[in-house]
Amino acid sequence: MEEELQGEEREVKSLGSASLDGTPINHIMVMSAVVTVLNFIPFSITIGAGGIFPLSQGIFPLLGWILGPFGGAMASGIGTLMGVFLAPHTAGIPPVSIFGAIISSFAAGTMTIGKHRRYWWIGMAVFFIIILFFYMFRAFNNGVPISIIIKGSLIDWSGLLFFVLPTRTLFASWIHSKNLYLLSLGLFFGSWTISGMYHLSQVFITYTIFNWPEKVWVFLIPVMPLENLVRSLVGTFIGIRVIYGLRAISIVKPQSAIY
Repeated sequence: MEEELQGEEREVKSLGSASLDGTPINHIMVMSAVVTVLNFIPFSITIGAGGIFPLSQGIFPLLGWILGPFGGAMASGIGTLMGVFLAPHTAGIPPVSIFGAIISSFAAGTMTIGKHRRYWWIGMAVFFIIILFFYMFRAFNNGVPISIIIKGSLIDWSGLLFFVLPTRTLFASWIHSKNLYLLSLGLFFGSWTISGMYHLSQVFITYTIFNWPEKVWVFLIPVMPLENLVRSLVGTFIGIRVIYGLRAISIVKPQSAIY
């Protein structure tokens, strides 16, 4: 007769894969590969910055919302870095492109809807306010009329304004919504907000390098909003499908994700 097994019952749990700030590393690697692929597809040429811009710029905000600030920043940074080597025709100025990708996804990740890290956005806001001031002040010192500066930096200050105002949490709550209409609005206006700040983080540097004259400012007045519109539409189109896909499958949700 077999002896009855005795003792404390033990439960074995899987610890899962490695993670960065609550975001699985494999999630980051997958999304960085998506960024790399989208780097092959150009969507605009802007004389002021002297380069061709890739479609990957449209999903930088999305990565911050689905992976959190650190995971999103890493995915954007790695994907953009790989794009520098594999798709140099859209790389622009590599250090500037990588910096813009990292800072924009991190800023998107600070758009929280709960108490977790709810004050992180303040540091980002202060940083962008400072560089916007110096960007516009430099243009003013170069003799560009203030009216032209305001029109030419529309996407920069409008994105920052949306970020500083309570619209930041409103857009985040829409992205969290199960309603397709609200999700679409959240993705579009959230993408406009972060893409404007993404542009500001880069143009602050490139304007220092190229120091383009007033006539280029005038030329860019209608071009920049159109580019930001494309970024926002790309972020919305891809974001809806990615978020609905993530909701439909049993996958670990990053701790700082807002979808």
